[in-house]
Amino acid sequence: MRERLQHYIDGKWVDSEGGKRHEVINPATEEPCCVITLGTQADVDKAVAAAQRAFKTFSKTTREERLALMDRIVAEYKKRAGDLAVAMAEEMGAPVSFAGTAQVGAGIGGFLGTMAALKDFNFLEDNGAYKVAWEPIGVVGMITPWNWPLNQIALKVAPAIAAGNTMILKPSEECPTNAAIFAEILDAAGVPPGVFNLVQGDGPGVGTAISSHPGIDMVSFTGSTRAGILVAKAAAETVKRVHQELGGKSPNVVLPDADFAKYLPATASGPLVNSGQSCISPTRILVPREREAEAAAFVSAMYAATPVGDPMQEGNHLGPVVNKAQFEKIRGLIQSAIDDGAKLETGGPDLPANVNRGYYIKPTVFSGVTPEMRIAQEEIFGPVATIMAYDSLDQAIEIANDTAYGLSACITGDPAKAAEIAPALRAGMVAINNWGPTPGAPFGGYKQSGNGREGGLYGLKDFMEMKAISGLPA
Repeated sequence: MRERLQHYIDGKWVDSEGGKRHEVINPATEEPCCVITLGTQADVDKAVAAAQRAFKTFSKTTREERLALMDRIVAEYKKRAGDLAVAMAEEMGAPVSFAGTAQVGAGIGGFLGTMAALKDFNFLEDNGAYKVAWEPIGVVGMITPWNWPLNQIALKVAPAIAAGNTMILKPSEECPTNAAIFAEILDAAGVPPGVFNLVQGDGPGVGTAISSHPGIDMVSFTGSTRAGILVAKAAAETVKRVHQELGGKSPNVVLPDADFAKYLPATASGPLVNSGQSCISPTRILVPREREAEAAAFVSAMYAATPVGDPMQEGNHLGPVVNKAQFEKIRGLIQSAIDDGAKLETGGPDLPANVNRGYYIKPTVFSGVTPEMRIAQEEIFGPVATIMAYDSLDQAIEIANDTAYGLSACITGDPAKAAEIAPALRAGMVAINNWGPTPGAPFGGYKQSGNGREGGLYGLKDFMEMKAISGLPA
């Protein structure tokens, strides 16, 4: 079992001040695979002090210096791709093939997109009577999740470095080793001491300490809406910027005349990717009522043909979900749909036949799902799709928008027709005949899906302060 008992603070690996040991469970074996130390307020205080010291000089670095530093980070990151993939496979269940490509690649993409934005960024905008200066915000606290761990770390760390900020990262205690390797990558790349600090911990401990700390100027959080509310409350007394990417319940609006064979595989496969553990997973597949049976047969055939298995084995199978709590929540939602009268087309709450332990969920499809059912309202975070019928496109849009969330949406069918209804969907991102984000596009949502954006130019601006300067000499 791995031991990752130290934090990375001020350019050194240091022991915790009063922390406690925490075992990380491998979701495929249900046995411990790693132990970390959950940090304390004292650890966060030490990291904040280091970040404040480093900010005095790092905030004055040039664009060219930051770009060169990020170039070195990407080079060192690529050297550790195999280690990162194995850590994610063991700790959060992403099959090693998927972890080594999509998961690792997403982290690289976060840096490359930010670097492209930084190269052309205008730090001083001339608006005639006044100018607008974009400046570093200060010390940024970062709290990241387990489902796309490197993606979310990179989408915060990259713009923070590009903007000239310093930072403290608390990764998920469910999947901590990739963050420790990431700290080693930044150290090897020559990130100055105190610019990046890693404090392992849980939400009630380190997460709250970061959110409420008076020495932290901004907190950037990715996770559930429930936890995001707690972060915002903890941050309120210090009036720091709160930047959040929270839950989702994305619709997939299938147009009445959509060619299923041509367009539907790309969008209906979304809830299978990463075992459904994506905040933008388009689990609500909205189809014309007269085509509901056709859609159910098409999607259930896709899901029934999708194998699950050991995440340490190479292949295109699905791994387990991250932990027992998620496993039980997903099974409970599946059972609720059965109890509410939805038709189970494939899958179900039982373990797949080829495994006898681990937190594996059968790829599952329901038809006959109606908007008031729990499974149509709550975020599933598992490989489960629900097929919902509509009688008109206006009704489809109404159903699509009828949740507390507004992170993402997708549309399946003729692109020209899809473009006409995209403005009606209340979501921060709309993808046509796809479900994933476009590299460099702003990532974030409406309503209870959060505030602020990540990625590219808009993500960079969200990690900066805007200063208006007037009365300048002619």
